[in-house]
Amino acid sequence: MAAEALAFPERREPAFLRAFILAALMHALLFSVMFFGVRFQSRAPTTVEVELWDTSPPPPAPEVKPLPKPEPPPPPPKAEPQKPLPKPDIAVAEKPKPKPKPKAEPKPKAEPKRDRDFEKRMREQLAMEQQVVAQADAERRERELKALIAKREADARTRALAAWQDKIRAKIRGNIILPRDILGNPEAVFDVALLPTGEVLSVRQRRSSGHAAYDDAVHRAILKSSPLPKPDDPRLFERQLELRFRPLDK
Repeated sequence: MAAEALAFPERREPAFLRAFILAALMHALLFSVMFFGVRFQSRAPTTVEVELWDTSPPPPAPEVKPLPKPEPPPPPPKAEPQKPLPKPDIAVAEKPKPKPKPKAEPKPKAEPKRDRDFEKRMREQLAMEQQVVAQADAERRERELKALIAKREADARTRALAAWQDKIRAKIRGNIILPRDILGNPEAVFDVALLPTGEVLSVRQRRSSGHAAYDDAVHRAILKSSPLPKPDDPRLFERQLELRFRPLDK
């Protein structure tokens, strides 16, 4: 066969333009997919917080050893004092002594307000104490006066009672018939009950004279003397009287 017969016939490539367009579309599509894929993956992922709790006991605190104290620096050496230089013998004229200035008399200090208040309180307290003493003295004098008046009234009552009983004994003694055989001056004591009018209610012998005839004579004389004399002041009247009799009494 001839060479021309074995050679491929020349073909026209009518699909070249179409292939170019398809290739461009494919590149555009790939670019879009890549662009949107990157934007989709650029979103922030959803975070999930998980809190973990450790229930194991905390480790023991490490033992802190105290730092050794730094040794104090040695004291600086003491400087030896310089010996004073000997003063040269120079005759110095003595200065005239100044005349003593007259001492100024101290001015009286103004009395502070605190001292004035203290003195005022002291005066008030002293006045109160004097008032209390005066009141106590007045009360004491009043008590003494009342006691003196009461004593005088008691003495006056005692004297008035004694005078009243003397009148009673004088009347009774006038009615006593003394026995002839009585010796000495024995005493007989009687309790006499009276009415305000002087009538005798009862007679009781408290102590005997030791002579029965004399005791009977006194008892009869008391009953015979009723009514007995009344006191000058009715307030002195006493219902019970103690009367004493002796043969030689007058």
